[in-house]
Amino acid sequence: MNSPLPSVTIHLATDHAGFLLKNEVKQWLESEGYSVVDHGAYHLDEGDDFPDFISKAAAAVSVEPASARAIIFGGSGQGEAMVANRYPHVRATVYYGGTDEIIKLSRQHNDANVLSLGVRFVDEADAKRVITLWLTEPFSSNKKFERRNQKIERITKAL
Repeated sequence: MNSPLPSVTIHLATDHAGFLLKNEVKQWLESEGYSVVDHGAYHLDEGDDFPDFISKAAAAVSVEPASARAIIFGGSGQGEAMVANRYPHVRATVYYGGTDEIIKLSRQHNDANVLSLGVRFVDEADAKRVITLWLTEPFSSNKKFERRNQKIERITKAL
């Protein structure tokens, strides 16, 4: 996969559950020409907590939503996405197996800019395949989907 988004920075974050996969994905993305920022964990510690790391990646996307994306890793990916989705301009989707249509729709309809992977259910090959799809699938720019995303932003600001 040659970097289709050369101006996009990919932020990575995980706790112990996704530590090994995050490191593999980091090396792979860098070899593909992506600019990658690793927000941790930097060493395997079974006692660490995912919000400490996920919040940093989500904050980076929140500040630069047009030029940043994040891939976050966790046991199920659910809690990680919950943290990420608390940040303005962040639209996190979860993948832990199943149809690739979920990934396509998350990009086409929701312009998802954070991908949360459930590492207990996705191996390295599947993760790379899904990441490739997620990074290359465009947002449809359909007025209906733009309107819905704008409503999400208004709701977030009102909280």
